Amino acid sequence: MSATRIEKDSMGELEVPGDALYGAQTQRAINNFPVSGIQMPVEFIHAIALIKQIASQVNQQLGLLDAKKAEAIQQAAIEIIDGQHPEQFPVDVFQTGSGTSTNMNVNEVVATIASKLADQPISPNDHVNMGQSSNDVIPTAIHISAALQTTRQLIPALEHLQNTIDAKAEQLTDVVKTGRTHLMDAMPVRMDQELGAWALQIRHGIERLQATLQRIFPIAQGGTAVGTGINAHAEFAQRFAQQLSQHTQLPFQPSASAFEGLSCQDTVVELSGQLKVIATSLMKIANDLRWMNSGPLAGLGEIALPALQPGSSIMPGKVNPVIPESVCMVAAQVIGNDTTITIAGQSGNFQLNVMLPVIAHNLLQSIALLGNAARLLADKAIRGFTVQEHQLQSALNRNPILVTALNPVIGYLKAAEIAKTAYKHNRPIIDVAEEMTDIPRAQLEQLLEPAHLTKGGIGPD
Repeated sequence: MSATRIEKDSMGELEVPGDALYGAQTQRAINNFPVSGIQMPVEFIHAIALIKQIASQVNQQLGLLDAKKAEAIQQAAIEIIDGQHPEQFPVDVFQTGSGTSTNMNVNEVVATIASKLADQPISPNDHVNMGQSSNDVIPTAIHISAALQTTRQLIPALEHLQNTIDAKAEQLTDVVKTGRTHLMDAMPVRMDQELGAWALQIRHGIERLQATLQRIFPIAQGGTAVGTGINAHAEFAQRFAQQLSQHTQLPFQPSASAFEGLSCQDTVVELSGQLKVIATSLMKIANDLRWMNSGPLAGLGEIALPALQPGSSIMPGKVNPVIPESVCMVAAQVIGNDTTITIAGQSGNFQLNVMLPVIAHNLLQSIALLGNAARLLADKAIRGFTVQEHQLQSALNRNPILVTALNPVIGYLKAAEIAKTAYKHNRPIIDVAEEMTDIPRAQLEQLLEPAHLTKGGIGPD
């Protein structure tokens, strides 16, 4: 095969690599957008290929596309969905804002494969793109890929993280530690209470995703160029959504307004916002783990995370909390991605948003990063950490804030005086309280028992 060949489109002739499955429009995009070297996410390409597969089925059923062409298009699309020909989708993320270059890239590759399968010419525009426009394909592909990745990857990963936290909390129901507010000593808490808060953060994140998905399932397909449905059969949108739902087992449906589906990306901005919330939760949990693990001698030293790798190229024996650090970086990236998506979401000029490719890239990256980070945090940090009970007990015994339990008995000012004295002389609060009040030692032991103080209320049971 020659190094190049000549392909034609509506703008004329163009040299294309001889072994490329794509044609002139893809090559124009390659030439026009040498921006980042970042290609569109594979999940997004697969979603477009799925649109081509379903669309050809619908057009065949409607009598608009003959069976031989339709079946060849479907088989070509399936090859792409199955992971074949990944090198044939080189178009940069930072391309035309409608994503037309990527839509035509897929159209051309499908057409080339399908033409060979059918042994007859199949047009990327007239056949593969029948009843479609880039303007409804790309928004639909964003919704499809986001829904599939969220339901199949992210939510299961978050459920795994929540279950791992719950299981660890169940193991630590009897472990009492010093609570902290403002990073300063506060009243005692049990570790299962602390971890239970983490688990609920994750559960709320899952619920937020599930709620937003109800607005992701409506799709723009069938709206074509501006939302009027021009060049698509009147039944196309409904039939497409039905067959897509059957194929994916997700409740896709036509958008209540194709004009809304093409002109704005509000629901995707909402979904990105939910991803940002989850990133915020993961960063909080990861940073709690880093603080609890700090030391081992000069920090809190409450837990020991699993030792996974040497922590320094110069300090022998140093081990760092690498998984929480990785998770924090993921969270930072997702929060940054959300800012990009928010800005891009504002670019719905009249009947079309014109920052769709960068929305797709950032959204799918965020979903993938959070899913991977959640599993790492569960399996390589939370599941395996051990509690340094001696360190916890030592800190509890010296915690002057325990005196808070005496407020109802001796008043705030007297309690503050005891706390300051205990702190100044580094003495157990119970010894100072015994000296500075008339409360018997036995009663003080009941009032200041850390485990009892984790139950709230006033005084001992």
